[in-house]
Amino acid sequence: MAEVGSPDKNAVTYDDVHVNFTSDEWALMDTSQKNLYKEVMRDTYRNLTDIGYNWEDNNIEEPDQISTQHGR
Repeated sequence: MAEVGSPDKNAVTYDDVHVNFTSDEWALMDTSQKNLYKEVMRDTYRNLTDIGYNWEDNNIEEPDQISTQHGR
């Protein structure tokens, strides 16, 4: 088990779970697919926050900005 504060080579990072769609890919998705993506990314953000993930090291959008990604 890793010590608190030490990097764990098996730790999950935001980049491991984030999917960044292009504008073209986003346009091909139907509403239910977009909503599922938003829900999963909000849950992921919340879960990583709950375990103390350091967001300062990432250039990410806040969960409420997910819906406006690609101008939507």
